[in-house]
Amino acid sequence: MTGLPSTPDVRSLLASAAQALGERIDAELLLLHVLGKPRSWLFAHADERLDAAAIDAYAALVQRRLAGEPVAYLTGYRGFWTLELEVSPATLIPRPETERLVELALERLPLDAAASVADLGTGSGAIALAIACERPQAHVVACDASAPALAVAQRNAQRLQLPQVRFVQGDWLAPLRGERFDLVVSNPPYIEADDPHLAQGDLRFEPRSALASGTDGLDDIRRIVHDTLDVLKPGGWLLFEHGWNQGELARALLRQAGYASVFTAQDLEGRDRVSGGCWSAA
Repeated sequence: MTGLPSTPDVRSLLASAAQALGERIDAELLLLHVLGKPRSWLFAHADERLDAAAIDAYAALVQRRLAGEPVAYLTGYRGFWTLELEVSPATLIPRPETERLVELALERLPLDAAASVADLGTGSGAIALAIACERPQAHVVACDASAPALAVAQRNAQRLQLPQVRFVQGDWLAPLRGERFDLVVSNPPYIEADDPHLAQGDLRFEPRSALASGTDGLDDIRRIVHDTLDVLKPGGWLLFEHGWNQGELARALLRQAGYASVFTAQDLEGRDRVSGGCWSAA
């Protein structure tokens, strides 16, 4: 971002940033964040010149992105499902593959009747809020051990006007003892603790506790599979996201715990992504 004219137009500024970043979309998102404009604005204002303050603010964000900081943390927002969600370094950045979990959850919830849902490790609230948006009669509880993450999720719920979502703090199912749910969903940590990808890309900046879980990545999933039995209604479902290579192990854990109708679903790229089962109490 050096060598720019003192008042470049939008087109040249974006071209320079895109070349530096190697990503046109990142360059656009950062500029729109600085200017507070929608993406459609770019097409009608390509020749507009920006003031020095906007250029300096943009250059600073581009430099931070070049240092590896995720765009979502730089702008403070990430789109998920049909929602625009606030995110922060206290939360995992919502990803498109997690929308598969939402789809599968909605298939198991009535369109126009009450149902009880728990989202474990809610983070920004992405899964809980997407479900609440699509099933307004559902009673959704969003749980997370992180107070800063819950604060972000609560702000998202308030901004999106989804008051039917209740937030509780605690370790997985601990704060839900005594309650019963038709559906429990989770996108838990599932990366192996020594996976080299944790030191690469956006993962370097995301909360490690939301990413890694033991030597095989399944420590938290084991707890969830076991403990969810205490809060499911008869006929209730547990659905959780996992790594592309963990489908077989996830199904084995569910069957060993006594779940029925165990399955694994693939994401849009054909990789194992979500497993689940139904609790049929004897």
